[in-house]
Amino acid sequence: MSFANKHEPHYHLTSAMDSLRLLLQSLLILQVHFSKQLEDNQIPPSLCTGHPGIPGSPGVHGSPGQPGRDGRDGRDAAPGEKGEKGDKGGSGETGERGLTGDKGNPGEKGERGQHGECAVAPKSAFSAKLSQGLPLPLSVGDAVRFDTILLNEQGDYNAETGRFTCKVPGVYYFAVHATVYRASLQFDLMKNGHAEASYFQFYGSWPKPASLSGGSLLHLVPGDQVWVQMALSEYNGFYSSTKTDSTFSGFLVNSDWKNSAVFA
Repeated sequence: MSFANKHEPHYHLTSAMDSLRLLLQSLLILQVHFSKQLEDNQIPPSLCTGHPGIPGSPGVHGSPGQPGRDGRDGRDAAPGEKGEKGDKGGSGETGERGLTGDKGNPGEKGERGQHGECAVAPKSAFSAKLSQGLPLPLSVGDAVRFDTILLNEQGDYNAETGRFTCKVPGVYYFAVHATVYRASLQFDLMKNGHAEASYFQFYGSWPKPASLSGGSLLHLVPGDQVWVQMALSEYNGFYSSTKTDSTFSGFLVNSDWKNSAVFA
């Protein structure tokens, strides 16, 4: 116990010195730390609170930034009011002629028009008979020449040849009235060399003449010819006298010309 009491003051002094040394070291470290902050202008706000400083001068303009991305499309606005009509522009130059297009489809058939009026109706008519002095008998294949004209205003019948020549196209009626005497009679109604109708009358040595009549409708075009022709040489009993005749007649029934103002 006496030994411990002998060294106790020296122990407390050593401990005090150690504590003071640690305190001085801590203060020195704090001073160095705060000195560095003062140099870097990094004073903690907790150490001092001063008045706001004077605003600094504007900085120099920076370099242009990179272009930004395209923004989103805006919403459609309401339609604006219709503007006033502008002045008519001048005529442009005539363009080049285009290529011929394809042929179109046939159109619909139109309505039938009204009948027109004819200034002059087409006409064609004739009638002729055998003269008393006609030489008989006639040969087969010969045209019978009805040489005495009764009617031929249009001049379509030729008495020298015994032939009718068509000028107006259409339907015609032809008739032959023959007096049969001294022999039987057979003849043909010819059109352009073809027999269209044949007629026959037997004669039996009667004291008086007999008669034979025949007729036919024919359609003709301009240039067609019609005549009466003997069929058999022994059947050539055409006869004509002061009291009886043999005639050949024909006339136009209806023409193929329609709605024409003037007819020949």
